[in-house]
Amino acid sequence: MRKVNTNNMEELVWASPKGKFAGAGKQVSEALGRKPFSSDLMERHPFDVEICRIPPGKAAYPYHTHSAQWEFYHIISGHGVARHKDGKTSIEPGDAFIFGPNEPHQLINEGDQDLVMYVVADNPIGESGYYPDSKKWIVRCPERAILRSDPLDYYVGEE
Repeated sequence: MRKVNTNNMEELVWASPKGKFAGAGKQVSEALGRKPFSSDLMERHPFDVEICRIPPGKAAYPYHTHSAQWEFYHIISGHGVARHKDGKTSIEPGDAFIFGPNEPHQLINEGDQDLVMYVVADNPIGESGYYPDSKKWIVRCPERAILRSDPLDYYVGEE
C-alpha cells in the first residue's frame, strides 16, 4: 500500500507574470508514485488527484477545454464561481461538479478566503486543449506545448 499524509505535503505554487492567475496545489497522485510524463499506464495511474488552492481575487488557470480529459471538483472551503459555456455558477463548500471533454471551464475565487478543492482528473495520453479567450491550443504527448497559429487549408504543405 502506498500512503501519504496530505497535511505534510508541500504545495506547488504558480502565478502568471502579471498576477491575474495564481494558485497552489498538493500533487497527491505524484506523491503516491504517479509519473505524469510516462506513457506506461501503470506509471501514469488512471486518474490524478490534486488539492488545489486559489487565493482571493484570482483564477487558477485561463478559461479552457480539454479534448479528452474529465475533471471532477469537490469544494472544501471558500467561495467562488465556476465559469462555463452557459455563464457562471456560484460554488461553495460541499459542491461537487464535473467537466467533460470539450466543456470550457475556469474557477475563480471571488471570496475573501482561499478557495480550496479536490480535483480528480483522468489521464488520457495525447490530450490537447483550447483556450477560447486567447485562441491558443495546448498539446500534450505527454510533454506539453502551447500553440497559436493562423488557420491553414488541409492540403497546405502536403503537395
